[in-house]
Amino acid sequence: MSKYTALSEQLLENIGGIRNITYVTHCATRLRVSYQNKDLIQMEKLENLPNSSGLIVRAGTIQVIIGPDVHDAYNEFLEVSGWNGTEISEDQPDEDITEISEEKRDFQYYLLKFSNFIAPIFMPIIPALITGGMILAIKNLLVNYFGVSVDSGTAQWMLNIFDAAFKFLPVYIGYTMAQQLKMQPILGAMLGAVLIAPTFEGGLIPEIFGIPVPQVNYRSTILPVILGVVLMYYVDKGLKKILPKTLSYFLKPLLTMILVTPVVLILLAPAGNLLSGYVADFVLWVSNTLGIIALPLLSMIYPYMVMFGLDKGLHPIALELLDKLGYNPVTIVIGFISNICVGATTLALATTMKDKAQKATAVSSGVTALCGVTEPAFYGQLISHPKCMIGHAVGAACAGLFAGFFQLKTFVHGGCPGWLTLLFFVDQNGNINYVLIAIVTALIGMAVSFLATRIVLKKESMPRKGKAGTR
Repeated sequence: MSKYTALSEQLLENIGGIRNITYVTHCATRLRVSYQNKDLIQMEKLENLPNSSGLIVRAGTIQVIIGPDVHDAYNEFLEVSGWNGTEISEDQPDEDITEISEEKRDFQYYLLKFSNFIAPIFMPIIPALITGGMILAIKNLLVNYFGVSVDSGTAQWMLNIFDAAFKFLPVYIGYTMAQQLKMQPILGAMLGAVLIAPTFEGGLIPEIFGIPVPQVNYRSTILPVILGVVLMYYVDKGLKKILPKTLSYFLKPLLTMILVTPVVLILLAPAGNLLSGYVADFVLWVSNTLGIIALPLLSMIYPYMVMFGLDKGLHPIALELLDKLGYNPVTIVIGFISNICVGATTLALATTMKDKAQKATAVSSGVTALCGVTEPAFYGQLISHPKCMIGHAVGAACAGLFAGFFQLKTFVHGGCPGWLTLLFFVDQNGNINYVLIAIVTALIGMAVSFLATRIVLKKESMPRKGKAGTR
C-alpha cells in the first residue's frame, strides 16, 4: 500500500467506478480524471480525499490537487483503477452510463475543454524541456565563467542533452498528441520523426508524385506535427471502418502513413510552420502594444488562469516564441512573478494565524509557492481568504512594472517557475544579466506582496467604529 492508495480507492469509488471514466492524466500538480455521467459522482465524499489539498471540477473533469508528488498519485490511481487508457466502446453503450450535459456550453466551457485537451499533450514533455534548457544554461555558465572550452567533450555532451530535449519536439508532441486522440502513440511519434529525418532534412525529397515539397526545417516546431496528427486521426478513423479486422493490424498503420505523410510534407507542415510565425508575431504585437503594463496585468490575473487551467494553453505559445525568437518575454515571466507573489502573500497570512498547526501548513504552502508550486497555497489558504489576493495583485503589479521596464525574458521553457528556476533567465551566451533582473523582480514582488497583505489583514481585523449616540 502506497501513500496514495486510499486516495485512489475513494476517488474511484465516488466518481462512479471505472465505467464512468473517460480519461486519466495529470499536470504538474493535479491528477485529472474526466467523467461521463455527473449524476454518478458523489461530490461530497470527494471533497476530503486523503493526501489532497483540494478539488476542482471543470468542464467534465475532476482535478485533485496533489502537489509535486502528483506522478506517484497518478501511477497509484492507474494501479488501483485498472485504467488502461481506453474509452468505453461506442458500439457497446452501458445502460447506466449516459452523458449528462448539464453544464452551460458557453465560451468559458469550451475554453476549459481546450485547456483540458492541451494539458495531456504538453505536460508529459515538460520535464525533458526543463532538463534540456537548464543543462544548456549550465553549459553556457561553465564556458563563460569557468574556463570550459566550447569544443570540449563536456560542453558537447551537455549540448547533446539539450538537442535531445528540444530538437526532437515533433516526435514527442506527435506521441502525446496521438495518445490524447486515442490512437497508437507510436504512429504520432513516427510522423514527427518523418519531419526531422535525415532524408528529408538533407533535401533528398524535393517532390512526391511530381508535387514540389517545401524544404523547411521542422526541428523544435510543434504546430506542423499537431496538424499532421489531426489529419492522421481522421484517416485512422476512416480506415478502421472499412478494413477487415483480420488485416487491420498491419494494413491500417501502413495505409495511414502512405496517405498522411505526403499531405503533411507538401501542405500541412509548411502551413503549420507559417502559422507558428504568425502566433509569435501576434504575442509580441500584444506585448508591444500594451507596453510595460502587459506584464503587471497578466501577472495579476495569472493565479486565476491557473485556477481554470488556462495556463496550459500558454505552452504552445511559449514554445513558438522560443523557437522563433530564441527567448520568451511573456508566459514564463508572468508565472514567475505571480508564483513568487502568491508565496509571499501566503507567508503574510501565516503571520496572522494563532493556531500552530494551521500556521505551519500555511508556511509550508508559502515556501512551496516561492519554489513554483502554488496550488497548495492558493487553494489551501488564499481562496478562503480572498482579501489576501489584493496583496498579491499589488505585489504582482509592482514586480511586473519593474520586469516590463527592464524587459525581463526567459530562455528556457518549463513549468512551475520560482526561486529554484533562476537558470531559466541565463541567456544563450551564458550571461546572467536577466538572472539579476529576475532576482530584483522577485524581491520586489515578495516585499510588496507581504507588506500589502499585512496591511489588508490588519485593516480587516480592526474593530469597526460605530456611530456615536446622542443623549
